[in-house]
Amino acid sequence: MRRPIRLKIFGITLVLLALMVAVTWLSVLNSRQLNNQVRALSDVYLPLQQQVASVEILIRQQMVHMERVLLGMEAARPDPAFLAKESEGFDHRGINADQIVDSSLRMLGEAEAGGDIDLDRVTLAVLKQQLPNLQTARQDFHRSFRLYQIEAEEGTRRSANLVRENLLREKDKLDGEIGKAIDLLNKLTADTAARAKAEEERAVRLNWIITAIATTLGLIFAWMVSRSLVEPIRRLLGGTQAVESGDLEVEILVQTRDELATLADSFNHMVVGLREKEHIKATFGQYVDPRIVRGLLDKRLPAEGGERHVMSVFFSDLAGFTQMCEGLTPDAAVRFLNRYFALMAEVIRARQGIIDKYIGDSVMAFWGQPFTEESSHAALCCEAALDQRDKLDEFRADLPSLIGIRHGLPRVEARMGIATGEVLVGNIGSETARGYTVIGDTVNLASRLEQANKFYGSRILVGEQTRRLAGDAFVFREIDSLRVMGRVEPERVSELLGRRGDADAQALAVAFEAGLARYRARDWDGADSVFNECLKLAPEDGPSQVFLDRIRAFRETPPPGDWDGVWVAAGK
Repeated sequence: MRRPIRLKIFGITLVLLALMVAVTWLSVLNSRQLNNQVRALSDVYLPLQQQVASVEILIRQQMVHMERVLLGMEAARPDPAFLAKESEGFDHRGINADQIVDSSLRMLGEAEAGGDIDLDRVTLAVLKQQLPNLQTARQDFHRSFRLYQIEAEEGTRRSANLVRENLLREKDKLDGEIGKAIDLLNKLTADTAARAKAEEERAVRLNWIITAIATTLGLIFAWMVSRSLVEPIRRLLGGTQAVESGDLEVEILVQTRDELATLADSFNHMVVGLREKEHIKATFGQYVDPRIVRGLLDKRLPAEGGERHVMSVFFSDLAGFTQMCEGLTPDAAVRFLNRYFALMAEVIRARQGIIDKYIGDSVMAFWGQPFTEESSHAALCCEAALDQRDKLDEFRADLPSLIGIRHGLPRVEARMGIATGEVLVGNIGSETARGYTVIGDTVNLASRLEQANKFYGSRILVGEQTRRLAGDAFVFREIDSLRVMGRVEPERVSELLGRRGDADAQALAVAFEAGLARYRARDWDGADSVFNECLKLAPEDGPSQVFLDRIRAFRETPPPGDWDGVWVAAGK
């Protein structure tokens, strides 16, 4: 069962709220305990202490009145008015003291009966006994004082002294009882204040502990839940980065049961789809250039119709391959071709070319938009042709292991033709079989130029537009003005000899073109001399030999007066 992410977030919030409620509840309990102690002090203990202190003051005042009466009665001439006033004060203070004691007892009773304040029941029970004792002692003291007054006025001196001694004992007893009551209340108040302070400290400490525990638990729970959210996201991020870098073997494992698990499943399915797509590209890339496969799958190339672009088209062919195959077994011939095509394809693709097809031992390729820049396709095609020429040395070195012989190895040479011009490019064919290819007069010209190498003895022939667009980075020599089959207009044909800086190629090109100029001017002797100089520079130079043969033929049968120097190719 899937648990949505919003449920997890709600769970975090709920747990944090529960912890906050728990902390608040415990704080309230601690506050109640502290409040109970404070209320006990403010509502019961301190008022009782104040009342008992008032009783003590009244009793002390009674004792002062008693001392004054005793002194007044011992005077030589007692003052009746003074004695009456002090005696009245004594009575009044005694009545007030009893009233306050009664009030204190009522307060104790009300506090015990209320039950809303947690009190020190034991100490209050002792105090509840002590207050009546205090009241009884005060009343005994009061009676002893009255008895003394009577005996002092009506009795003998001896009886008065006895009563006075008893009065003093009652006074001392009253002092003791009032002291006990005050000590009880002081102890009760001090203990309660100490408990209140301790309760406050405990409440603060407990609140901090509970808050720390709640915070820790909340952080742990939040970390666990956030980890369950973040970890899958990190895995998904790592997976997307792996896919971006080209690793399609990645698989995201997510143990959660939420939208992230669904997203991980979708990601894995997407990677499987990409893997299958790459497998299709890799498989068909063995038959069709991978860029074409990728472009068609990504819909960057039109699946229907075609487009016109200026492109460079390349053809190559192995010289004498048919005769060569007659001496090879079928397996050796296949190994021979596979190795040759592998080397040539590596070079063409390295130079951004598109291999169109293999025809027997021939290779057709093209350069142009959208695979190369419009300004560079001619140069790239020429670079690829030179690289293929150089790769033939590596291929020749592999021949013994490819065909199984070490002696009598065939001489492997490749003829290449390059033409640049407007072509129609696109998916061309029937509804059941089609290919991404180029067609047009430029393709026909490139094929004819490759074939023209046969009768010129050259290796890489290029059209006029190819030479112009390739620029000064290469060494060309003009070979001829040639009218190939299928074209009315002649083409100025050049041979690609090498790259700029190749001194030997440059010297041969300059000499040959000087000879060609004399040839076109019908200066047979001058042309003959220059072409022979070319043979000294390159003894196996086919084009020089071809023009020497032509010169010999023209000496015997001169060309017509309107001869324009164009050579017509009699066949393919």
